Amino acid sequence: MEEFLVTAITFLLLVGLLISPPLLLRFIRRTNIKYKFVAYLTIGVILTALITLIFAWWTHTSDLLLLKHYGYDIDGMNETEFYGRVLPEHLDKVKSLEISIMGIGWPLKAIITFVFYSPYLIIIYGVTYLIGRKHKMKHYNNNK
Repeated sequence: MEEFLVTAITFLLLVGLLISPPLLLRFIRRTNIKYKFVAYLTIGVILTALITLIFAWWTHTSDLLLLKHYGYDIDGMNETEFYGRVLPEHLDKVKSLEISIMGIGWPLKAIITFVFYSPYLIIIYGVTYLIGRKHKMKHYNNNK
């Protein structure tokens, strides 16, 4: 049950990252804002940075929750204490979760993710702009 909840929340955050720019652009185009691109970019950066931060935090926190669920003792001093209550069938899963929480922290993961994600905002704007322009030209040529 816990694995399902962790997966569901992770999936929802990922979908939120993918869906928020098009929804934001649609909302901004319906408003009476003068500089739509600037508004889209400003709100989009803030919104997606927040979702990225929550996503990175959640992946780290969910790994810790799953480790605790499987019986892993994060405060242990040696391997016997770490894996003492872990069932043998869960040992591989626990070791992979343990590796995933090691290394760089979740804030740095959030920053790196956002750096690679941020061009998506521009791509969405560009694609919708080109589609809208093509649609207007087609509509203009049909009325001529």
